[in-house]
Amino acid sequence: MSDINEPIRTISIFNRLRNYFFTGLVVASPIGITLYIGWWFITFVDEKVKPIIPLAYNPETYLESISIPGLGLIFLIVFLIVLGALTANLFGRALIRFSERIVDRMPVIRSVYGTLKQIFETVVNSDSKSFSDVVLLEYPRKGIWAIAFVSAENTSEIQDKIDEEVVNLFLPTTPNPTSGFLLFVPKKNLIYLDMTTDQAAKYVISAGLVNPEELPLKDDD
Repeated sequence: MSDINEPIRTISIFNRLRNYFFTGLVVASPIGITLYIGWWFITFVDEKVKPIIPLAYNPETYLESISIPGLGLIFLIVFLIVLGALTANLFGRALIRFSERIVDRMPVIRSVYGTLKQIFETVVNSDSKSFSDVVLLEYPRKGIWAIAFVSAENTSEIQDKIDEEVVNLFLPTTPNPTSGFLLFVPKKNLIYLDMTTDQAAKYVISAGLVNPEELPLKDDD
């Protein structure tokens, strides 16, 4: 009798250990990946910024055999703050305009710079409504739905060529939302959702595993 129950007990223990393993994997993976990405970013910035820090201003010069993680990142943040402060005054604005006139004479560089500048100004602008709305659209065919972000109301030549009112949509890919597709979709074909962009991004990154429940409604501006 004991010989019959032994395989059952062994299978039960194996299943329990397997469940423990997958539970631990689910708990540890997000933490581990987040820490890894954070450490990789700090190390990457340190490797690029530390070599250009003057020795007189580098604390590691006065500390024997001690490396300070994140020192390059700190100097980069301070540099950007100082740069922003200088740009805010009259001399800084004149210098920026002079630099932009030089860049504007470079055929390829001016297009890249102009596009990136417009993107960053749009994202940083607190009054911007870009990527503030999450919608559902039928993609890639009727009857199949996908999550997308409204990037802007279309006022370009594309709208002039289309009778219906269209909006610019960014359709992200899973699990990497930094890549995707630019779509021009009639506004009447979209279903606007109450979830925030952060919640939608988590939904996309997790490939639907993280299901937003009881989502708070967005504040109406």
